[in-house]
Amino acid sequence: MIKAVLFDLDNTLIDFMKMKKISCDAALDAMISAGLELNKSKARKLLFELYGVHGIEHQQIFQEFISKVHGTVDYRMLSAGITAYRRVQLGFLEPYPTVRPLLVKLKEKNLMLGIVSDAPRLKAWMRLTEMGLSEFFDEVITLDDSGELKPSPKPFELALKKFKAEPKEIIFVGDNPERDIRGAKQAGFFTALAKYGQIFKSKKKEADFELKKPVELLEVIEKINEQKS
Repeated sequence: MIKAVLFDLDNTLIDFMKMKKISCDAALDAMISAGLELNKSKARKLLFELYGVHGIEHQQIFQEFISKVHGTVDYRMLSAGITAYRRVQLGFLEPYPTVRPLLVKLKEKNLMLGIVSDAPRLKAWMRLTEMGLSEFFDEVITLDDSGELKPSPKPFELALKKFKAEPKEIIFVGDNPERDIRGAKQAGFFTALAKYGQIFKSKKKEADFELKKPVELLEVIEKINEQKS
């Protein structure tokens, strides 16, 4: 029987890339107005190339970006970009449709709920709180807690310890086949791929289940429990 449901955060519960793209466009407009010598299309391409190198959560990404274009950091330009990014970010950070009803139903079934995210601790909690989702979760495991990125076994081992459950009593939902699904499967969890938020593609079909929308997870849990009974 499933006792705990664990989720990745970005692109699984939160439509993170929608927010990221809109916020970055606002930042680029502000930096161009402040003197950035690059047109919008080329600037966007370069910025996301840098995200690809340094990671989507890289804290110094705009410094890296401005240095790449101008050879040094222009702080007028940097402050304009960061301010525009933060102003837009809050308006577009939102859960996927059906996420909130799903979480309500899972809690009604007395299931333990958790997050296993590669985000820093404060960022993970801020996102959950800004969307009014923090009260649903019993445990939030972040990079600061485990010290290693998925698919390292450490975040999943920590989840097992926190929830005091057997691996096959847990299902993990994530959007990244290489990090989320592979790591959770190696830990022995049931796995569900969040196809609705998937950005990183994989030719291998490793997940036990695939979800076209979050609420489909309820049927998946029922199916697992029926097989176990």
